[in-house]
Amino acid sequence: MDETCASSRVRWARPRAALGLAAVLFALLAPTAAVLAQEGAETPTPRSEVPSSGAARSGPVRAASPRAGGGTPAETDIAVGAAEKPAGVSPVAIQIERFGIDGPIERADIVDGSMENPSGSFVVAWYHQLATLGQGENVVLSGHVDYWDADQAIFWNLDDPGLEEGDTIKVWGENDEVFEYEVDWSRLYDVAELTTEVIQGEITGDTDKESLTLITCGGDFNYDTDEYLYRVVVRATKV
Repeated sequence: MDETCASSRVRWARPRAALGLAAVLFALLAPTAAVLAQEGAETPTPRSEVPSSGAARSGPVRAASPRAGGGTPAETDIAVGAAEKPAGVSPVAIQIERFGIDGPIERADIVDGSMENPSGSFVVAWYHQLATLGQGENVVLSGHVDYWDADQAIFWNLDDPGLEEGDTIKVWGENDEVFEYEVDWSRLYDVAELTTEVIQGEITGDTDKESLTLITCGGDFNYDTDEYLYRVVVRATKV
């Protein structure tokens, strides 16, 4: 693989494609349902001439770490994990002040190891089988960078310029509690490199502290498949 697209680089440099492709995806919620636009600001050009229909999330993804006991790994993880973990709080909104991101979070499933896509341009998906707020584990969210009904979607800015170490992300729980996270790193993953080991070990797997992981599309756009060739992953730690 071309080393300029190597997996797990903290930030990356890439030339602009001839057709003006650049990429980003995903979003947040809070008291309002606003999006990136500011009054009087010029409307940015879409990163793809035809907005993405939403790339499939990567898989397979386990619902939790393997545990002893009967049943399939997913069944055992969910059943046993539910008894061992703190109850936690479901996330309902996300806000990233730096980019004016402010949007709702919806509950999404992991089905046969595949993460469901967010249902729309400006809503963020939360994979409830992995972790909830306050459990001390890895809460995983995803969002679109653009979409069939919008040139820009909620995570438009997460790829370029992207979040940086120390940036703040706020997530609201269903009990109105605010969970604040500080960004540790932002990385660009080639889709071809997203093996089971990478997905479960570096992205969706358990962490040794309460973490937040954001996933969106990035990199160049494949017009033959209507999909982005990379995924942007942001990891943050609760403060």
